[in-house]
Amino acid sequence: MTQNIFHHTLKLGNRLWTLWASGKGLIRVSYGQVQPEEPALAAWLNRYAGSYRLIEGEQIFIELGAVRLLEEYFRGHKVSFGSILLDLWGTPFQQEVWNGLAAIPHGEVTTYKELAILIGRPQAVRAVGTANGQNPLPVILPCHRIIGANGTLTGYRGGLKLKQELLELEGIGNVKAVGHERFAF
Repeated sequence: MTQNIFHHTLKLGNRLWTLWASGKGLIRVSYGQVQPEEPALAAWLNRYAGSYRLIEGEQIFIELGAVRLLEEYFRGHKVSFGSILLDLWGTPFQQEVWNGLAAIPHGEVTTYKELAILIGRPQAVRAVGTANGQNPLPVILPCHRIIGANGTLTGYRGGLKLKQELLELEGIGNVKAVGHERFAF
């Protein structure tokens, strides 16, 4: 059975962001205008959607509330994304980690270890870090709010500059890339 996958690109802040949704909810947020034929995206869609048809359109994202909430967020307003329907595609463990991210309040940071404890997996710090890095819904599930135990930025798929910009947008200016240790979870 062919699944409809919707996508739409918005300019938020000074970047392009592409939103992706199934008929059940938001599945992915990509940095920049991602083309559907890009190998990593196509492989991800094939893995989780199987047969799919891509449909460009803003309306589903307006109906989900994603457009309005993201625009407010990038204007610097305190926003909760909890009302957006999500269709999380990943392993059960990844989904645990990603749902844990949703519990981190706007304007606060936590460490990988604290996130592992929050989801009831205190010994899985590195696995939590790996799942965090595979989060398909950055900003919505705020993986940018996770920092290293040494208090510095520790990596971000969109780059440390973007991570720092997102934290500063939330009023967090004391976390820096200085002393960055990639694997200091």
